[in-house]
Amino acid sequence: MKIAVTSASGKLGASIVKHLINLVGKDNVIGVARTPEKAAYLGVEIRKGDYNSREQFNAALKGVDAVLLVSGMDAPDKRIIQHRNVIEAAIQNGVKKIVYTSIVGAEEGNAFSPIVQTNRQTEKDLQNSGLEWVIGRNGIYIEPDLEYLETYIKEGEIRNCAANGKCTYTSREELGYGYAKMLTEDKHHGQVYNLVGEPVTQSQLTGYMNQVFHTSLIYHSVSVADYKAERVAALGDFIGTVIAGIYEGIKEGANDVSSDYKVATGRAHISTIDMMKVFKETLD
Repeated sequence: MKIAVTSASGKLGASIVKHLINLVGKDNVIGVARTPEKAAYLGVEIRKGDYNSREQFNAALKGVDAVLLVSGMDAPDKRIIQHRNVIEAAIQNGVKKIVYTSIVGAEEGNAFSPIVQTNRQTEKDLQNSGLEWVIGRNGIYIEPDLEYLETYIKEGEIRNCAANGKCTYTSREELGYGYAKMLTEDKHHGQVYNLVGEPVTQSQLTGYMNQVFHTSLIYHSVSVADYKAERVAALGDFIGTVIAGIYEGIKEGANDVSSDYKVATGRAHISTIDMMKVFKETLD
C-alpha cells in the first residue's frame, strides 16, 4: 500500500513519515511538499504539492492508496478550498482512504474558533467524499512552549490568559505514531478521535517545566484583553489574535476533552512530564 503524507517538510508531517517508515518501509511512503527539497532528508520519494494547486495534487497522488492530509496553515478563509483540492485530487486518482489532522477546540466563542470552524468543514467534506476516512483532532502541541523556554527564563514566568483552565497537551512525536497507526489499520475507518494527553493547568505545566529543566518559573495569569494586546504587538494581528484565542479557549475549557489516543494507537498517551523529557533528550 502506497501512503502519501502532505506537508512532509513540516514537523508534524515529518514525524508521521518517520513512524510510517517503521511500520510499512520507506518504499511505501511518499512525502508531498510545497518545496520538495526541504523534505528530501526524510529518505522517501518526495513529490511537489502546493495546497493552492489542484493540478499539482492530481500528479502527486497518482498511484497512492491512502493520504494523510495535514491541515493547512493559511488563513481560515483559504483553508477549506485548499483541503478540497487534496480531497478532489484523491477522488480523481482512486485513492481509497484519507486521514485528516483536525484540531480540538470550540467552534464559537474565542479568536481561535474560525480556525476550528474551517477544520470542521473539512471533516464534513471528508465524511461526504465517498472515501474511507479517519479524523484525528489534535490537542495543543507542547513543543512551542518548550522551544520558548529561554524566553520564559529571561522573563521569569509563563504569562498568558488561560487562568485555571486545563489543556490536554500532546506532542508531534505522539501524533506521528498515532497517525501512522490510523493510516495502516482498517479498524479506524469512520472514526473521529481526540488525540490528546492528560489535562493540566498552566500552573502544573510550569511546575513540570521547573522539574525537568531545573528552572524557577512562575505562572502569571493575565486578562484575555491584555494578553491579546501583548501578542498582537509582538506577533502581528493574525498570529497574535490566534495565539490569544488558543489560551482563551483553554481558559473556557475548550481543550479539556477526553482522550481517544489509546483507542487509536493501542497504547496510552505518555504523560506531560515524559513529553518534556523526550524533548529534552533531543537537546542533549
